[in-house]
Amino acid sequence: MAAWIVPGLLLTLAGSLAVYLASPHQRLIARPLGAVAARASGGLLCAAGLLCLLGALQAVAAVLVFATWLMLLFVIWPYAGVLAATRQK
Repeated sequence: MAAWIVPGLLLTLAGSLAVYLASPHQRLIARPLGAVAARASGGLLCAAGLLCLLGALQAVAAVLVFATWLMLLFVIWPYAGVLAATRQK
């Protein structure tokens, strides 16, 4: 069952990136993605990630891992965008 942890984390990573790229202030790509489509797909990817984690861990542990990972990712994406923007200059 522990084989579902890595896919769960990767799905959550992809979902958080989709949500971040829909933001009008993101700096990773030139123009933000379509807000509705990117946020919906990001939410579905995050939900799939949580389901994978729930299959691998106990419910409380899965929710805590998911929430901690999601918070870390939403802090990292803006810094990655600034880093990408400064390297383009």
